[in-house]
Amino acid sequence: MFQLVQRRRLYFIFSGIIISIGIAMMIYSTSTTGAPFLLGIDFSGGSIYEFGYDETVEEQQIRDVFATLGQDSIILQRIGSPEDNRWSVRAGVLDEGIATTDVIDALDTIATVDRDATRFEEVSPTIGSEVTRSALFAVATASVVVTVFIVSAFRKIPNALRYGLSAIAAMVHDVMIMLGIVSFAGVFFGWEVDALFLTAVLTVVGFSVQDSIVVFDRIRENIPKYLGEPYETIVNRSVLETIHRSLATQLNAFFVMAAILLFGGPSVKQFIAILFIGLLSGTYSSIFIAVPLLVAWEKGEIPGVSGGYNLEKREREAARA
Repeated sequence: MFQLVQRRRLYFIFSGIIISIGIAMMIYSTSTTGAPFLLGIDFSGGSIYEFGYDETVEEQQIRDVFATLGQDSIILQRIGSPEDNRWSVRAGVLDEGIATTDVIDALDTIATVDRDATRFEEVSPTIGSEVTRSALFAVATASVVVTVFIVSAFRKIPNALRYGLSAIAAMVHDVMIMLGIVSFAGVFFGWEVDALFLTAVLTVVGFSVQDSIVVFDRIRENIPKYLGEPYETIVNRSVLETIHRSLATQLNAFFVMAAILLFGGPSVKQFIAILFIGLLSGTYSSIFIAVPLLVAWEKGEIPGVSGGYNLEKREREAARA
């Protein structure tokens, strides 16, 4: 039998290095920009402009106009087909004394702006704060619900709480990986954190927990079937029996996201890239973090946490179940 969980220290070291690099990037970003991530206007505040032209204009022309207004870093997207000549611009807070009409007048110097189809919206940074609080509350609530569910479903096997906490640990691992990646990409590629990033985080949280539960459920089934075998061997067998299902499920999602990255529009590529990385981390953590953590806990390898559940006691409890 392939020894998978026996190499758990290597997995922990590898994840520790990746997470440490991510934390270092967040510290560096905080020291240079004042925030661990490059924040979009959903969090920092700003303005959204939607407008159309009567004729074709180039993207660089629009960027040059906003640069003259003190907005060098804008998010510019085309709306609809190229023939529609409609654009959306997400910009920061305008300098004092510059009104919305001044922006429209400046855009009108390129070509005639269709003023009837112009839309302006101001985004308050408090909206981003509210969204962040809601996302954090959702993650915390999901963690509690998942732990309670796993403990309830696994109540007939020893130390059911460990399964719930291991699943949550894998979930936190995936979130930290995503935070590190987006901080790195913000420093070197200008990626901004917006509401879509929070959507990606919540999606990955769900997938990560689901993958872990699939493996845990097989461990629960195998404990009474293989009484007398070391816990490490039972867990290793369970992982090998379920790994093909986890990979097959995730590969379908990866192929779809890869297609969107290659052929999709620029407005969704950052979101899909972050989601792709998060799901990849979730697939990895459910097999190489959550399950090895259970074994490490069982063998008393986690500092400050008791382990080493008595085998004879486990056999008696499994027999009664």
